[in-house]
This record gives sequence, structure tokens and C-alpha cells, in this order.
Amino acid sequence: MTSETRAKSFDEMTRYIRVRSEPGDKFVEFDFAIGHPELFVELVLPREAFQIFCKHNNVVHMDSDMIRQIDEDMVKWRFGERGQR
Repeated sequence: MTSETRAKSFDEMTRYIRVRSEPGDKFVEFDFAIGHPELFVELVLPREAFQIFCKHNNVVHMDSDMIRQIDEDMVKWRFGERGQR
């Protein structure tokens, strides 16, 4: 098995965040995912703790395309495919 075909271990999986709060807010509200950005938990931390959390987890900020795909998928799961009734 080559390194390209083997599954990543838990520690090797990418950690993603999506910040939902405003930049000046006292607390940072954010989504946190490990390995699969569409499977996330919602967390809230004081700003300083959030910065430590991000550094410790070596997080990747979700980009706009990733966010759009996740939001569209959430709508699909919540309301079903467009046009179906």
C-alpha cells in the first residue's frame, strides 16, 4: 500500500473552521470539522482561547466554494431536492 492510497490517520486529518461571528465580538462562534468539512460541530470560545485552539489544531479556514457547497447540501437535506414535491 502506497502513502497515496492509504487512509489518513485521525491525527493526519485536516481540521477546518468556519467563523460565524463578527470580527469585533467578544466570543468567536465557529464551526469545527475534522477530515470532512460537511460534518462539523458548532463551538463558541473567547477570542484568545479561539486563537490558541486554531494554532493547536493547525486549522484551515474554509474557503467560499467549500462554504457554498456545504450550505447548499444543508438546504438539500433540510428541504429536499429542488423541484421535487
